[in-house]
Amino acid sequence: MITAWAGGLARHRIGRLLAAVAGIALAVALVAALGSFLTASKATMTQRAVRSVAVDWQVEVQPGADPNAVRSLVRAAPGTRAALPVGFARTTGFTATVGGSTQTTGPGLALGLPPDYRSHFPDELRTLSGSGTGVLLAQQTASNLHAAPGDTIGLRLPGVGLRQVRVDGVVDLPQADSLFQKVGAPAQSQPTAPPDNVVLLPTARFTSLTRGATFVTTQIHVARDAKLPADPAAAFTSVTGAAHNLEAKSAGTALVGNNLGAALDSARQDALYAQILFLFLGVPGAVLAAALTVAVASAGGERRRREQGLLRLRGLRPRQITALAGLEAVLVGGAGGLAGLGLAALTGRLAFGASSFGASAGTWVLWYAIAFVLGVAVAAGAVLVPALRDLRTVTVADTRREPGVSRSPWWLRYGLDFVLLAGSWLVFRASSGNQYALVLAPEGVPSVSVSYWAFLGPALLWLGAALLLWRLTLLALARGRPALARLARPLTTSLATTTAAVLSRRRRPLARSVVLLALAVSFAISTAVFNSTYRQQSEVDARLTNGADVTVTEPPGAHVPPSGAGNLKVSGVRHVEPLQHRYAYVGSDLQDLYGVRPATVTKATSLQDAYFSGGTAGQLMRRLTQRPDSLLVSEETVHDFQLSPGDTVNLRIQDARTKALRTVPFHYAGIAKEFPTAPKDSFFVANAAYVAKATGSDAVGAFLLDTGGSHQKQIADNLRHRLGTGATVTDLTQTRGTVGTSLTSVDLAGLTRVELAFAVLLAAGAGGLVLALGLAERRRSFAIATVLGAKSGQLRGMVLTEALLLAAGGLAGGALIGWALSEMLVKVLTGVFDPPPASLSVPGGYLALTAGAAVVAVLAAALNGIRSAGRPAVEELRDL
Repeated sequence: MITAWAGGLARHRIGRLLAAVAGIALAVALVAALGSFLTASKATMTQRAVRSVAVDWQVEVQPGADPNAVRSLVRAAPGTRAALPVGFARTTGFTATVGGSTQTTGPGLALGLPPDYRSHFPDELRTLSGSGTGVLLAQQTASNLHAAPGDTIGLRLPGVGLRQVRVDGVVDLPQADSLFQKVGAPAQSQPTAPPDNVVLLPTARFTSLTRGATFVTTQIHVARDAKLPADPAAAFTSVTGAAHNLEAKSAGTALVGNNLGAALDSARQDALYAQILFLFLGVPGAVLAAALTVAVASAGGERRRREQGLLRLRGLRPRQITALAGLEAVLVGGAGGLAGLGLAALTGRLAFGASSFGASAGTWVLWYAIAFVLGVAVAAGAVLVPALRDLRTVTVADTRREPGVSRSPWWLRYGLDFVLLAGSWLVFRASSGNQYALVLAPEGVPSVSVSYWAFLGPALLWLGAALLLWRLTLLALARGRPALARLARPLTTSLATTTAAVLSRRRRPLARSVVLLALAVSFAISTAVFNSTYRQQSEVDARLTNGADVTVTEPPGAHVPPSGAGNLKVSGVRHVEPLQHRYAYVGSDLQDLYGVRPATVTKATSLQDAYFSGGTAGQLMRRLTQRPDSLLVSEETVHDFQLSPGDTVNLRIQDARTKALRTVPFHYAGIAKEFPTAPKDSFFVANAAYVAKATGSDAVGAFLLDTGGSHQKQIADNLRHRLGTGATVTDLTQTRGTVGTSLTSVDLAGLTRVELAFAVLLAAGAGGLVLALGLAERRRSFAIATVLGAKSGQLRGMVLTEALLLAAGGLAGGALIGWALSEMLVKVLTGVFDPPPASLSVPGGYLALTAGAAVVAVLAAALNGIRSAGRPAVEELRDL
């Protein structure tokens, strides 16, 4: 019996089975692909965090402790690959006489490095000129002293006086912030910037020069090779625990500066955002695919009930009928699950170069197994559960009657849609407050958490809007027969009234199809808008960090006038904009001060209105021009000093002539939230001419170069060759790869391409599959209409009217839901964007493709229904 039933399904219900298999395959493929990608992305974040650190641990030997004993303790710690002693000695100043001119600098540091230091920590130093060994001068120090390899410099050490050394090379210190950290101090107590004056000495030379000097300490620099968990949060816990264990064993003789832990601390927050993106991108798609499968199965619900009644009439027991329904569920779930796994593997191979999406074998197999089980569960819910429900609630006699008008659904009677929308608004309002944080990752604390309840807002909006659209569609079809008849008349002529009556009678399945298409379209819109906005803000972040296409930053203390821009106008450069960079005290708070030329600054960089408050970017630049003593300040400063527009702000700025701080009055004119090259916290923006007049110097801190967005790397390389080590040249191409969070190390573009492809398929399936199956189930009605005198053109018009109503309602509803959902999701996911977007980026091309795919699928289903309706009525009735 089971074999015969399976054969009958394959022969007579192959279309319905394949449609259900397609829905399950989409759900399985989506979950398998995104789950594997999520796991692989977390591992990528951990690997990137580990690679970004030059020195894993800096273990500082405490006063009175034996450095050799501490080093032995560190080397014995599990996971230690190398442990080298590094000496640190404070200097009171450097001096050099070059070309008859004597240069003197302020305090700095001298470091003593062992001979094999660079082989164990190659990323800590980068040779710029001369030798890579011997006495090495930091780039900034070489610029301050005008020194080069071969020159002799003097360093003053407390307790021993002046010592002379010959420079062998000039180096860059890419990770100077961590190298010169205050070991053991919290982040807010760390130096605001690394020292400007640094000399690196061989250990033997360092020991001889600092003998008898004061303020000399020793650090043990550690490279670790311990195997870390793939998840950044687990890796952070492991590394932090190992560091604490070492400190406990040292009994107060050592303090660990955990650079690796700090990098993983940042990565674990990004991993949670990746997990959030999985929820945002994966769960709605899987739910939609499951809903599509249920809709496909329910399209043949009446036929299935009649078949079940016939089986019961012929003597089959409920257990046997359940077994037959279970067989169909297993066939659909198994075939759909296998097809989905194959689709996921193919997607991974095409989009990421590996079927596993870069995940390990164990996690890849786990996610594929979870997705397969999910597919089987969806099949059981779509096929087996309705069969069991009918066995309990439907009699054989009921299966022979035509379905009547049933009672309205409970959610419609109780207004669940309005309740969900009100709840969505309340949750969104609470979660978008100023003090709200989606991801909570306290610095140094092992535990991290996500406020998942914030996603309740978008989820409630999605469900509430879908139910509201369902309500409105039912209302329009039930109460709008005259309007429907007028709309159908051009296509159905004299059958317009009949067509309106049929649509009104079939309002429930038609409303379900409209809602399903709308949800698929809204999913595609929200996903596409998020991806486009993310890429837009990544570019904005890179431009804010670098300042312009190419930026030339002058070393501190250099006195390069604005006329120096002429030396930078190489081939390909359209405009060079000077930008002052000073420091100013407001009260006891030291902040960055940027002097701009308001009339021309936008020729080299972009200023968005979202960067400012109290006026648009153009308005505030005009205020700086019209009133030169105007000042733009940060929100934090406005709050801390209770400023109101027009208030006088007295800044203390160093006078270039006397080197003393002098008070310069400004007037508060607006708020600058972001500014090119500025830090993310507190800073000032002022008129460069006013700053130069008040301080007696027009020295430029950086030049912003506009290249028209092209040939940035080539122009930067040209300028580096021309300028040498005297200035730092960065380009936008280089900055794109270094700014942002470790989310950018994940192939988010590849992920969203996959997601957008699934969204198009879901939209096409929601529009076409359900309509096609619904029309196939109504072949008997079309045949009877033909017998009663309906012409083929009128039947074609009936089908096209239904298809057009489905497409118009689904696309319009989906556009509205997608717009609202995009606005809410981007607001909830503000932490993913840096800086937050001023407006959403709408990818018109992709949205047109999605709408076109849905319309084509609906029309294809309608044309197939028209073809079936054109068969001879007697032949059709005999087959049925």
